[in-house]
Amino acid sequence: MAWNSLPLHVTYEVVGWIVFTLWSISFYPQVILNYRRKSVMGLNFDFEVLNLTKHTCYLIYNASLYFSSTVQKQYKDKYGKNEMIPVAANDVAFSSHAVLLTAFTIFQIAIYERGNQKVSKIACGILFVVWSLAAICFFIALSNHHWLWLLSIFSGIQVSMTVIKYFPQAVMNFRRKSTTGWSIGNILLDFSGSIGNYGQMVIQSIDQGSWVNFSGDIGKQMISLVSVFYNILFIIQHYLLYRPKQVSNSENPPPEVEINKSSDKPVEKIVEDLV
Repeated sequence: MAWNSLPLHVTYEVVGWIVFTLWSISFYPQVILNYRRKSVMGLNFDFEVLNLTKHTCYLIYNASLYFSSTVQKQYKDKYGKNEMIPVAANDVAFSSHAVLLTAFTIFQIAIYERGNQKVSKIACGILFVVWSLAAICFFIALSNHHWLWLLSIFSGIQVSMTVIKYFPQAVMNFRRKSTTGWSIGNILLDFSGSIGNYGQMVIQSIDQGSWVNFSGDIGKQMISLVSVFYNILFIIQHYLLYRPKQVSNSENPPPEVEINKSSDKPVEKIVEDLV
């Protein structure tokens, strides 16, 4: 569908790729932090596995709506022939990149020091239910070719994963009274990208004189809204509640050591090693 205003079209594309850049770069601070520390202690594993499911569903939704003429036809039949498809090339690029980087972070979890942490049974149960539901819905859609309906299921799953995935990390920070091991750079970039994502949707609505794209791509809208809420929570945790202790330059502090709670090594022995 043609744009009514060239300046708005250009602005939409520029903002979209800025959002893509911010969201894509947001994965790297955590990856770099894990590499430098050779440890993933402080990073919640439930967050990562739920995040992988979320981005996989988001990729399925974006790629199908962007590339499939059948899905696009069903979308226009439902929302109107003159309505613009609410998925841009940057959405497909971002979700593809997100799946790869999240999978790589999970690879880091497998090879770096992780203490006694593992994926919880609750997270495993959630993943089993989600993918079982997706498989059932796929075979239902296969029989009647209701592909847009199937995509709405994937959209609902990825919104649900967005709501759930941050909670384990927030609770973990609360229990540890620390955000060490959890990259605040990831949060700041994600927050900026979410705000820009809303800006992109507003630009399209102004040009088309319609706000249908907000309801037509409710997943994209909800992702940004939930992300903004949790990002603000993590910013408060990092900068206000659990600020790293500042050590005076005149002091000679002992080296920072992460104690693995699952280790059989006595605390007294650890203290002797430090001395």
